[in-house]
Amino acid sequence: MRLEPTNIQQIGDELAIAWNDGTESYFKLEMLRRACPCAACGGEPDALGNVSRPHVSYADKSFRLTGFDLVGGYALQPRWADGHSTGIYSFTYLRRLGEAFV
Repeated sequence: MRLEPTNIQQIGDELAIAWNDGTESYFKLEMLRRACPCAACGGEPDALGNVSRPHVSYADKSFRLTGFDLVGGYALQPRWADGHSTGIYSFTYLRRLGEAFV
């Protein structure tokens, strides 16, 4: 069975995801933003595989979710109040994040 959300809701300062295998994940919005997998937040490897990590600064609005989009059948793309929206969180990545912060 392919992992997919059946319901996604923001509840206060958390994002709740119900999965098609019957489990649920809860993410503090601040943690979710700090775990953004985009190159601007997490860096990207050069030709030799060395990862250059940029300095990322946050403001209060960096942790306010204004919405999200589903990308294909495999990912979630949050939109944050500070305008950041380039992070594409695969469902597998989200599931691992949820398990790591239980």
